[in-house]
Amino acid sequence: MLQGPYGSLDRDRPLLRLRFPSFAVATVLLPLTGLIGCLGISLLYHYEDATFTHCHVSNYLPSISAAISRVPERYIWRCCIGLHSAPRYLVSAAYFSFYRGRFARLPERLLSGLALLCSLAENTGLLLLTYVSSTETYSVHKNSFIMFIGSSLLHMLITCRLWQVIRRLCVNPEERTSFRWKLRLFLFNVSCCLAAAYFFRRHNAHCETGVYTLFALCEYLVVFSNMAFHMTAFWDFGSKEVVVATPPEDKRY
Repeated sequence: MLQGPYGSLDRDRPLLRLRFPSFAVATVLLPLTGLIGCLGISLLYHYEDATFTHCHVSNYLPSISAAISRVPERYIWRCCIGLHSAPRYLVSAAYFSFYRGRFARLPERLLSGLALLCSLAENTGLLLLTYVSSTETYSVHKNSFIMFIGSSLLHMLITCRLWQVIRRLCVNPEERTSFRWKLRLFLFNVSCCLAAAYFFRRHNAHCETGVYTLFALCEYLVVFSNMAFHMTAFWDFGSKEVVVATPPEDKRY
């Protein structure tokens, strides 16, 4: 009798088993390290080009769009975002399944569906603005950025509302901690978005020295707080695992 390289018991075992906190940390570290790396390379090797604006005034930090539009920064950022996008879509589906199991009322179920759509739009907008740089097709990059920011803020708002309901219904300390941090990060993200919009308009209107640097700094804080918001999945799915397995084979006798 011929015997394969592994028995049926080995074949039925999971191919990969990973704790969800480790999965969440790895997913967020990809864009975080990519962004920090791109900013560092831009400041070291492309400082003049990355900090240049149409106002021709002194500027000390590059915007994120400027930092990821040159080589090799462009390829580093695209690689990191491309690798992290599939896990992000998986996390969106995991949250939707989690909400469906927690909520029975129609309003929360509808908000759960809307949160899923916003999460998918956020990730898709990030992919588009990543792979279509501002120096290639500005209109597509600009609209993708608006799509990313708008869907991100709406997703965080809906998520905070859903977790406010969860907090009332549970006594789990991890879920309470998750809600508090979600709310803090959402408010901080909104504040940074408003500050970034103010400095951007002020720079374009008055061309003051250093104002675009303040815009760039606020832009960094928007992105970092967005990453931190998604990292709260560390508490939400702390006891869960991500498992990759082969589908069970049909047995015929």
